Amino acid sequence: MKNVSIAIDGPSGAGKSTLARALAKKKGYLYVDTGAIYRTLGCYVRRRGADPKDEAAVMRLLRPAKVELRYGDDGLQRMFLNGEDVSEEIRLPEVSRYASGVSAHPGVRAYLLDMQRDLARKYSVVMDGRDIGTVVLPDADVKIFLTASAEARAERRCLELQKRGTPEPLDQVLSEIVQRDWDDTHRAAAPLRQAEDAVVVDTTKLNFQESLTALLRAVGEETE
Repeated sequence: MKNVSIAIDGPSGAGKSTLARALAKKKGYLYVDTGAIYRTLGCYVRRRGADPKDEAAVMRLLRPAKVELRYGDDGLQRMFLNGEDVSEEIRLPEVSRYASGVSAHPGVRAYLLDMQRDLARKYSVVMDGRDIGTVVLPDADVKIFLTASAEARAERRCLELQKRGTPEPLDQVLSEIVQRDWDDTHRAAAPLRQAEDAVVVDTTKLNFQESLTALLRAVGEETE
């Protein structure tokens, strides 16, 4: 039976990870959060005190870095760095900034490309990121561009940070999201853009269940 690949791209804070995970569970597919892979590398670069914008320095650090994706019985993806579970640490705001810098390098993206494609060869996947439908899986069976206004994404991010006990001011979070959008869409290597054959799902005015319903419709599954 042919494996199926669903590619979900979109800007930071659009809800890709949460919704893609829920979609994968509904479909019985493997969920692959590619952003977590870049965050793990960003975490490593931060720990080593290197400049994430220095591609040569980052590439030197890749060699001793062992990044693993492991899946529990619940199907959730956990990230391991040299054997250590860093799934929580990589979600810190400061790691996000390092991940953004690291992910801009062509060498880093090329380094991780085979890892991501190999998962899609072996399993039916829901894979989310910034360049899945355009670069990583250009022949994906379904491509979705998930988006929301910067203001809505900032408000959601603030709620998430509050729940984690690391609150930040809304204006600061919004400023960081706007900057991240600019960085992601203007980088030289695989910039964030909508694939020509992608279905756009805007979640600005949708709650979680409404957003999931929209995704299920986009992949051609009737919802109850």
